[in-house]
Amino acid sequence: MAISDTLSNLYSRFQIFSKTQSARFIFAITASSIVTTLSLLTFQSFQRRTYRKALRDNIETRLASLHERDEQASNGRPSISRKTTIDNIDEELIDYSNLENATQRKKRDRHAVNGVGPTASTTGANTPSGRGNDDESERVYDEEIINEQLARNIAFLGEEAVEKIRNSFVVVVGMGGVGSAAATMLARSGVGKIRIIDFDQVSLSSLNRHTVATLADVGTSKVQCCKAHFKRIVPWVHIDAQNELFSLESADRLLSGSPDYVLDCIDNISTKVDLLAYCVKNGLKVFSAMGAGGKYDPTRVQISDISETFEDPLARSVRVRLKKAGVSSGVPVVYSTERPSTLGRLMPLPEEEFQKGAVHELSALEAFRVRILPVLGPLPCMFGQAAAAYIIAMLAGNVPMQPLAVKNRHKIYRRLHNDLAAREERLTGINKIPFSEEEFGFIFEELHRGRSVIAPTFAVPARPSASRWRKDEPVTWENIVIFDKDEAMKHEKEVLLGGKKPEEVWNEETVRLVERRRQLAKDTQDFRLL
Repeated sequence: MAISDTLSNLYSRFQIFSKTQSARFIFAITASSIVTTLSLLTFQSFQRRTYRKALRDNIETRLASLHERDEQASNGRPSISRKTTIDNIDEELIDYSNLENATQRKKRDRHAVNGVGPTASTTGANTPSGRGNDDESERVYDEEIINEQLARNIAFLGEEAVEKIRNSFVVVVGMGGVGSAAATMLARSGVGKIRIIDFDQVSLSSLNRHTVATLADVGTSKVQCCKAHFKRIVPWVHIDAQNELFSLESADRLLSGSPDYVLDCIDNISTKVDLLAYCVKNGLKVFSAMGAGGKYDPTRVQISDISETFEDPLARSVRVRLKKAGVSSGVPVVYSTERPSTLGRLMPLPEEEFQKGAVHELSALEAFRVRILPVLGPLPCMFGQAAAAYIIAMLAGNVPMQPLAVKNRHKIYRRLHNDLAAREERLTGINKIPFSEEEFGFIFEELHRGRSVIAPTFAVPARPSASRWRKDEPVTWENIVIFDKDEAMKHEKEVLLGGKKPEEVWNEETVRLVERRRQLAKDTQDFRLL
């Protein structure tokens, strides 16, 4: 009964309210909002349908125009046998890129076709020299479609940077697990021309790491497998496939055409060293992938100069051989700081193989590895992706690449931590430090660049020591500075024990530097605590 009375009371009040001017105003606004929303949704739906139809008509018109032009150029022999429609556009684009008659056309800049929008075109001869095509026809594609395909890159890098990438030429040597992953992303990112070099074929065992190969590709050339795959993604990128082994004898030919970057993904040491030394001595920018085989920890993948690598047996061997060739640094590499383990050792050969004769005859080529190195599929792909990201950033020119140098100087960090604890115990009787040895590594390497704060030399300390800067402030990131041992003893004697201010002991340039570092430490720590 109470519920019925309550509902009746509410209904009576609603009837009274609905007759007021305010209620009529609210109902009018609500109705107007609904009508407006429905109108906007209807208009947007109409716009989308109109845009899709216009895009479909535009593509079919252009392909029909190209079809007609090729029929005329081939003296009446149609170069595309099927009627081109939006439903088989991918196949037609690929067919068109292989027209024999188009290899005779001269290279032209981007221009308008039928007066509607710009297009892209490239040509070339059947050689690895130059930046033109080798065995492909001139290709003409709508810039509007290409820009939409690269829209996310344009949003990130900007139109000018993406244009640089599209006008660039990259050579990838080695199309295994690392090379196929790197080349795939270079192609997807719109690199204008990519020359891929490898002598090997796709095998069943390579399917666990190869980015594009399938069962149907087993037994076929790796470079042709990759080229066919790339053409289905970016038919407007020129892929120059060279099915041969890189060597010093073929270097001038295979690396001709002034490539903007050379990417080394070779897993044979002698060939890798030959390639890197050749590039450095001939002024070619080169990036190298070190050993991804036998590794499993993705958190250890790093990029650094070859001279700063560690824990990578392949990098160590390459580094030693490059020094003998007169190259000690200047080659950026992707490698892993993961320590070698029993999981990544070369697989042993069966005893019967030794009984059959000389085991070195089992290698595919002379000086190539006989035993098999275990490989966990994702790691080579990660190496390739890291290499591609680095090269794309370098080609764009507007993305600062500052790889974090991993020094692995844990003993130094531990010694700095213990040194500060001992100094604090002498000053205050308390040896507890409020941050870890790993954080000391950040303070030493990143905040103070591994150098003493004392101007004007800012020397790399032979015996680094850490100390408070100001006696009346606690031990925090911003109040810790790095000295050489003798400088630290002077600071302790005159400032921490003698009662002087740092400004009275050290020169003005040193004080200014320390203040900048203190502010950087505060900002960094605030950010890390967010």
